Parts: sequence; C-alpha cells; structure tokens
Amino acid sequence: MGERKPLEEGSEVPNFCLRGLDPQGNEVEVCFDQFRNQKVIVYFYPKDNTPGCTTEACDFRDNLNRFKDRGITVIGISPDGVESHKRFREKYGLNFYLLSDPEKEVARLFGAYGPKKRYGKTVEGIIRSTFYVENGVVKKAWRNVRAKGHVERILKELGLS
Repeated sequence: MGERKPLEEGSEVPNFCLRGLDPQGNEVEVCFDQFRNQKVIVYFYPKDNTPGCTTEACDFRDNLNRFKDRGITVIGISPDGVESHKRFREKYGLNFYLLSDPEKEVARLFGAYGPKKRYGKTVEGIIRSTFYVENGVVKKAWRNVRAKGHVERILKELGLS
C-alpha cells in the first residue's frame, strides 16, 4: 500500500478509532463515524503539559461555549497516552475530547505529522494543525500554526467571534 495523500479541504475523513477521554474525563474509545453528521474541530498538538500546547488547550477550554453554541465538538489529538491526557485534563480543567494517537497514524492521515523545523533543525514530529470538519468533510485546514492566538483566529474565520 502506497503513501496516502494527506487530507485537505474538500476531503472526506475516513473512519478512525482512538482511545482517550471524553469531555467528562471518562476513558473511552472514540470512532470518527460517531461525528460523521456533525461539525467538529480536530486539532493536533505535539505534547501534553508543554507551554504552547497548554496555551492552545486552555484557549479551546476558555472558548468552548462559543463552539458548542454552534454545535461544534472539539477534539484534541496528540501522541501522548491516556494517563498523560488525564493529568493534563485535571491540571487545566480541560472539558473536551483528548485522544491518544501513539502511532501517529491519524496525524499522518491529516498531514499533521512529518518534517518540521525545530530550533533551526529539521525533525520529524507533530505539526500543530487544526481542521474544521462538517458532515465528514474537511471544510477548513490550518497547518503549522502558532499556538498563541490560534483559537481566536479559528473563531474569527468561522464567523464565531
């Protein structure tokens, strides 16, 4: 099987299943098909409890009602394990899905894993990216974003601010 082209705007998101936490902090397996006919923000971040990732997660937390009011579910995905997500969630009061992608398969599917610049060197890793999906189709993709101010930009571009 050859390399699959990463999802882009207009692509249909295939089903995938990952373990993680639901918005109440319960350990669950989540399959994308359960959101197929909904509006979803799927965002990929490198690591729990790091400065940029914490800023981004807390911005999603603080603005969650603005997304929910429009029927949008927020899902954060990183390679961290479920136990790490539990600590991250508890420490910062995160109230949205946090899913674990240890093999980075879903990140690759979305084009959110690959070569990136870090401190002047090219390394392989999670590329901070966010996708707005409606009825199973990627409507908007933000790739290689800065954490600070990113959630506000999403809200503005989706007309939610």
